Amino acid sequence: MPQADLSVLAQERPLRILLLDAGAPDTLTWSGLYQPLRMAAKIVGPERLHVDVRSPDKFGADGARPWHLVLLVADESESGLKPANMRALVARCRATPFWGGVGAGVLWLADAGALGGVRAALPWSLYVEAGDSADSAVFTPHLYEIDDNRLTCSGGAASIDFALTLVEQLFGATVQAQVKEVLCVDRVRGPDERQRVALQARFGALQPKLTEAVTLMEANIEEPLSTDEIAQLAGISRRQLERLFKQYLGTLPSRYYLELRLKRARQLLLDTNHSIVQVGLMCGFSSGSHFSTAFGALFGKTPREERQRKLGQ
Repeated sequence: MPQADLSVLAQERPLRILLLDAGAPDTLTWSGLYQPLRMAAKIVGPERLHVDVRSPDKFGADGARPWHLVLLVADESESGLKPANMRALVARCRATPFWGGVGAGVLWLADAGALGGVRAALPWSLYVEAGDSADSAVFTPHLYEIDDNRLTCSGGAASIDFALTLVEQLFGATVQAQVKEVLCVDRVRGPDERQRVALQARFGALQPKLTEAVTLMEANIEEPLSTDEIAQLAGISRRQLERLFKQYLGTLPSRYYLELRLKRARQLLLDTNHSIVQVGLMCGFSSGSHFSTAFGALFGKTPREERQRKLGQ
């Protein structure tokens, strides 16, 4: 499905966003989403943005009040608090132009069959809880996803990046910059960035070879190892290594390694003053053209354009 253009919602007066609070109000998942949106509403005024909060049971029973964006929100640690009225809740969500979940809310929507064929950013810690009904969802390791009219976010600190991205798409970079200044946020992570949870935490002690392989990659960014070298150092065959990456990370070792190096390069472009050539070399790219082509294929812009974005902030 193509990514939807949320800017169409900016034409609504006022734009009505509803957050369904299905967990504790003091979690980072909740506050990271609510506070940036609340600040944006204060900046643009009530005539342009209205943010409301309700419990899931009240949403399912409030008739047909017109909301433009609805998000079911709960921290991943609260996955056991699944609302009892999911069928009615999903039916109401489907009547909303844009809707989705954050944190455990993503799991509940997937289990209810509401994310079929949709890219969804499910928190890594909840993968083992996804039931058979969630098989049709396309879970990704990204911080958040906007696919068709469905929005999902892994929660935690990613809620801040997600909310600030919504602010920019709905009201522009100037309003986003004002909210960032209040929150003391320097950089907003994009939807293509992965959930940076340690593999050991994701898989425990069940996949030590996978953890070891990724650790080798992270320790050898400037002078990348070959897939064969990584397999040999990890003490398994190349075929076994590729099978582990495909099963648990959804990609090949070479692709994962390349994205790891490119994301490190992007971080250096945004956070340091190293030249573009230096950044390429520091991330294992001896050819400037190869670096630029690979960077553009992953991020949709060249390293120079990424650096200009930093300078323009």
